[in-house]
Amino acid sequence: MDERVTRFTRFFDIHYEDVLRYAARRVDEETAHDIAAGSFLIAWRKQRELPADDAEVLPWLYAVARRVLANEHRRERRGSRLAAKLAGFLGAGFLGGETPDPSVDVGATLDLSQALSVLSPKDQEILQLIGWEELTIRQVAVVIGCSPATAAVRAHRARQRLLAILSDQGLLLDFRQRAGNGRSDRD
Repeated sequence: MDERVTRFTRFFDIHYEDVLRYAARRVDEETAHDIAAGSFLIAWRKQRELPADDAEVLPWLYAVARRVLANEHRRERRGSRLAAKLAGFLGAGFLGGETPDPSVDVGATLDLSQALSVLSPKDQEILQLIGWEELTIRQVAVVIGCSPATAAVRAHRARQRLLAILSDQGLLLDFRQRAGNGRSDRD
C-alpha cells in the first residue's frame, strides 16, 4: 500500500471519533457525520498539508472541521434568508406565523449551556476547544488560525464574558457551591 494511504488511514482510524465528537457538540448528529466525512475528504485531498508532527494532526483536522462547519452555517443562513424573503413575499401567516423576537431576555433559568449560547460564535468556539476538545492554547491557535498569544488573550476575554453572564444571572455562586469550593464570586 502507498505510504500516504497508510498514513492517512492511520490518522483516520485514530482521529475520526474526535472529529465527529467535535462536530456533534456543535450540530445535530446527522450533520455531524457529514461534517466529519467532509473534513476527512478535505484532509485526503490536502494530504501534502498534513503536519509532519503526528501530535499536530488533530488540531489541523479540527481547523478543517471548523471551516467545514462554517460553510454549513453559511449555507443554513442563506437558506434562512431565502425563507424569510419568501415569507415576506407570501405573508408571515402563510408559512406558520411570526418568528420569535431574538431580543427576549433568557431570564434567571440560564444554565451553562445557555450562557455559552449568549456568547459570540468566536467566544463559544475558543471555550469549546479548550473545555470540550481539551486543546492547549498552542493547539487552539492552530485551529483558529492565530498566534498562541492572540489565542490566549481571546480565551481569557471569552472566559471573562462567560463569567460576567453567569454572574449577571446569579449562577456564578451556585456553580461554585456545586463544585464544592464554597467561595463567593468576590474571591
